[in-house]
Amino acid sequence: MPAHLQLSLSSQDRLELTELTTKGTAKVRTITRAQILLLADRSHGERRTQTAIAQTLGCSASRVNAIMKRYLEHGLQDALYERPRLGTPPKIDGVTEAHLMVLACSTPPEGRKRWTVRLLADHMVELGHMDYVGRMTIQRSLKQNQIKPWQVKSWCLPKPSAKFVAKMEDVLDVYARPYDPRFPVVCLDEASKELRSTPRGGIPPTPGACAREDYEYARNGTANIFLAVEPLAGKRSVRVTDRRTNIDFAQELRRLVEVEYRYAEKVVLVTDNLSIHSVNALYEAFEPEVARRSARRIEWHYTPEHASWLNVAEIELSALSTQCLGRRIESKDALERQTAAWELSRNRQKSRIIWHFRTDDARIKLRRLYPTFQKL
Repeated sequence: MPAHLQLSLSSQDRLELTELTTKGTAKVRTITRAQILLLADRSHGERRTQTAIAQTLGCSASRVNAIMKRYLEHGLQDALYERPRLGTPPKIDGVTEAHLMVLACSTPPEGRKRWTVRLLADHMVELGHMDYVGRMTIQRSLKQNQIKPWQVKSWCLPKPSAKFVAKMEDVLDVYARPYDPRFPVVCLDEASKELRSTPRGGIPPTPGACAREDYEYARNGTANIFLAVEPLAGKRSVRVTDRRTNIDFAQELRRLVEVEYRYAEKVVLVTDNLSIHSVNALYEAFEPEVARRSARRIEWHYTPEHASWLNVAEIELSALSTQCLGRRIESKDALERQTAAWELSRNRQKSRIIWHFRTDDARIKLRRLYPTFQKL
């Protein structure tokens, strides 16, 4: 060890360093520096080289030399702890950051869908809040304030009204009924599917490569899908049509009551408020006697406006879209084959939908939607 770096600790410094290393509450780097000073201390006649100290603590000899030199020149505190770093002043102060947050939460300029990091940086300079600012500075500030102007969340909130509550509780009571094959609860909904083909074909997946298809496609029109599901029985039926008109809906209703549920006394039907979902459709499509015969066997229940989530058929349509329809299907015939295979598989599994949300839950979780009333 060089003579000019011979180190002897005072009793006070040695006591402080010993407490620091035994408590273990300081940072690891601080404890390591304290151990270096304790091992380098010659006040008790012990002599260790810098290389020996470095090997003992698993650090470099240059680090040992630097800590000893800082202690001898500036004292214990400077040897143990980091020196304050001046660095460059922050590019965004509190006032400038406030202007940035207001700008990020405002309406984007005309011709732009949303604020971007680059657009915010340019506007901060144009407005005179800053002479220059980089994108990373803007991005860090937005992240610290948890502002994401490029994201938009949508919702569909109904207005509190007695009409909404009455329809909601009516549907929830229907879902709470026990299973009865004489009065099956059937939920009906529809969805459209755009028919697309891939003229250039595709490449199947291989080890290390996913399936690939050409981005170009040919439009072959659209088709409509009627889906009726009986949640408690795990039964569903799918029918593909060219259009979604009153006539198509009436034919679907007649198929349900005269084919699918011909042995039931009455079909308890849950639908949303689409214009074609009405008993009027039966009279447009069939003779009055036939229309009335089908209408008598249907017990109608409508979900509230802006609450189509109360229709269990939407859950089944989501499963159909995820498992079957989320791809290019070129024709109506192919769509019928695919949906028929999906329907057969789901019915074999008897995949049921258990509805847990009850009227008592609605009166607690959706109490804001209930209108206020005056006691008589």
